[in-house]
Amino acid sequence: MKNVKSFIVAIMAIIMFIGFSFGGFIAKASAASTVSGKITIAGSTALLPLTQQAAKEFKKENPKVTVSVSGSSSIAGPQSVVKGAATIGACDWDATKPVQGFSAFSGLVAHKIAVIPFATIVHKSNPVQNLTTKQLQDIYAGTITNWKQVGGKDAQIVVVNRKHGSGTRVNFQAKALKNANFMSKGDNYKEVGKSGEMLAAVESNPNAIGYTDLAYVKGNVKAVSYNGVAATTQNVVNGKYPVWSYGYLLTKGQPKGADAEFIKFIQSSKFQNGSLKNLKFVPVSQMK
Repeated sequence: MKNVKSFIVAIMAIIMFIGFSFGGFIAKASAASTVSGKITIAGSTALLPLTQQAAKEFKKENPKVTVSVSGSSSIAGPQSVVKGAATIGACDWDATKPVQGFSAFSGLVAHKIAVIPFATIVHKSNPVQNLTTKQLQDIYAGTITNWKQVGGKDAQIVVVNRKHGSGTRVNFQAKALKNANFMSKGDNYKEVGKSGEMLAAVESNPNAIGYTDLAYVKGNVKAVSYNGVAATTQNVVNGKYPVWSYGYLLTKGQPKGADAEFIKFIQSSKFQNGSLKNLKFVPVSQMK
């Protein structure tokens, strides 16, 4: 009889534990499902892998929210918000302040969400492992035109640049080229509109050089070192690698409703130290 009573007590304890756990799950799901609305994100393609992943995870926790994410260029982020075409603009600089020929956007609020490391990229078959500031300046100015001039094979360098309005271009020119000018034309020069197009252009040409953020360094491209320092998230954090910027989400005034909850989600410790780091971005909290 004593054993039977002990068994019954144990079963009741298990049932109560399951009940409390299930109840907590239901309560949590119910709380999450109260967030509703439509979020439209436009802008930076450097931040696109991040905003897409955040949207996927946010939507899973908040099934009543519709999230649309697109990417074209950083300048399109604040422009889309001002025009009302998007509720959130993604940009590789704080567009509430002027930067390299772009005026500040009044009426917008900038929300810092990530650190974006940028890298010079070449085809994996290219033997060049490192480029200095001066070498990059000369390559992008059209002064250095052959890979053998920087320790590579005897082949013409195909220079791939991002189009005006790109946040990656703004930051690469400022941080890697120290504001030196780009060439504007040439048989060995081409411009692309998006980060994905930059990746495709370098991936398909063994003699090409370009630049992008670390999230796109994959496939048949590799990042070369800058002044002897590897382009890694760790080197950004320890202050050795200078080619990086903060990424921002921009809203018209202070965000409300689903927009506010999404920004809060992407800034959360869980996302910052999880998916954000996995995508080769750096959590904002890690920078001194």
